[in-house]
Amino acid sequence: MILTPCPKTPNCVSSVNPDRGHFVHPLRFSGSAKEAKEKLLNILSSLKRARVVTFENNLIQVEFMSSVFGFVDDVEFYFDDRKKTIHVKSASRTGFYDLGVNRRRVEKIRKQFDQEEK
Repeated sequence: MILTPCPKTPNCVSSVNPDRGHFVHPLRFSGSAKEAKEKLLNILSSLKRARVVTFENNLIQVEFMSSVFGFVDDVEFYFDDRKKTIHVKSASRTGFYDLGVNRRRVEKIRKQFDQEEK
């Protein structure tokens, strides 16, 4: 697995973290990983203050900047074509609490991805 682990702080969610407080379900796709990547990139490009920093092989890394204070959150997507799964991690770079921002972001992306998957 390529995703970095969540810190012990409550400002991170991950589909590969067994801790219930940090866990979020991965995204699922049908078709090819290439199609899923294109779909996810289209969604990410539509989101405000998102910047793709890495797009290589099975990994997409994105920075999201908050509108008020300019805090940066790092989001990683790892594509497993064999299992038709996109593992995800979203974490605040600084601070301790994120007031659920990372979890809501992942769920928003999941909702858009699932709508386009149908």
